[in-house]
Amino acid sequence: LLAYNELIKSFAKIRGYMREFYVYGFRHRLDIDAKSVRSYDNERRRVESWLGEYMHFGQDEEGKRTYLSVDSRTIPHNPLYKAFKTKSFTDNDVMLHFYLMDLLSEEESLTMNEIIVQLEEAYLCDFDVDILDESTIRKKLKEYEQLGLVEKKKRGRESIYRKVRDDIDLDSWRDAISFYSETAPLGVIGSYLLDKYENTSEFFRFKHHHLMKALDSEILYTLLDAITRHAELKLTMLKAKKSIPVIPFRIYISTQYGRQHLLAWNVNVKQFRFYRLDRILYVSIGSEKQNWNVLYDQMQDMASHLWGVSLGEGKREHVEFTLRIEPYAGYVVQRLEGEKRCGTVEQIDEDTWKFSADVCDAFEMLPWVRTFTGRIISFSCSNPEVETRLWNDMEEMYALYGVDCGKVSETDTGKSGRTDEKGEIGDVVS
Repeated sequence: LLAYNELIKSFAKIRGYMREFYVYGFRHRLDIDAKSVRSYDNERRRVESWLGEYMHFGQDEEGKRTYLSVDSRTIPHNPLYKAFKTKSFTDNDVMLHFYLMDLLSEEESLTMNEIIVQLEEAYLCDFDVDILDESTIRKKLKEYEQLGLVEKKKRGRESIYRKVRDDIDLDSWRDAISFYSETAPLGVIGSYLLDKYENTSEFFRFKHHHLMKALDSEILYTLLDAITRHAELKLTMLKAKKSIPVIPFRIYISTQYGRQHLLAWNVNVKQFRFYRLDRILYVSIGSEKQNWNVLYDQMQDMASHLWGVSLGEGKREHVEFTLRIEPYAGYVVQRLEGEKRCGTVEQIDEDTWKFSADVCDAFEMLPWVRTFTGRIISFSCSNPEVETRLWNDMEEMYALYGVDCGKVSETDTGKSGRTDEKGEIGDVVS
């Protein structure tokens, strides 16, 4: 017998270890908080049994480290979904599942008494097993009803059960499900559907394949459920001593890094906050909140000024800059329009365009603003620290190229801006 079991009772525990291996692959054995060396080894071997072909080992002065390494261009499906398909079960679970699925049909409905009698007479009579009690069968049927496998109706005073009719032609959805499973936030659902096919579509490959979000699927599902119910949640965060009561509103997903964030109202501090899903350990759903609509309106107003997932200091910051875009460079205008988010784009003259926005945190915009280096004519922000950061970045860039960075000049609007002799920021790398 093996010293460990590949099946798991709780996904939360194995999620923590997979995060250590996949996200923090640089850690060593002693860096990981495990109850014992044996516990660590058992969990590592579980992960290795599912993802052995992707596991690698490194050695440095501090010892051996284990990590997962995946080339997303060579795999058609996210390998981390395998962890969801290893839930433990008892012998009775397996037996009762197949008996019930065989007994119930899509056409005929049975009462609880009829189900019990037929289970005993048609299935259990030939086997040396304990007769299942009504409570166990009723709980299993209730579970299947919640999963959408069984339909329950009332006939007089009795409840009747039958298998849910399945009229969907999965073959026609093969390619769509294959794409969905790798791109959607809850792609693990698509992975389960793909298991129903003998052969799956393997046409899709992704240059930027955000595999890590698979580990947060269970948390994400619970959050979406609570958002639909307008219910309060309690979040247990990584390395936090107490749970946090929040009212969830939206999920934000980074297209660049694949990180998922929850925007929620923190009941304790009475402010909106963002919470990274990969730092949430557990979620428990409470009751519906009566003031949800009031908070939702506040959230809508605030979210209309979000650039990323930073809420800043609670006040709007105005950002404005002009660009030199020649008539032949229409692709730059298209990019500006496509990436403006909560901002506005206005054409000043034939080759001058202005972008402006009121955002919660202007610092978040700087990496995007810098991508227009060589075309920026002027830049201003109501937060002087943002301007200073941009000018300092430009000075460092000029220094790398050995070019005089120019001087501070007063613009027509009275605001200070830094330009070179041509009046364009960063023209040296245009």
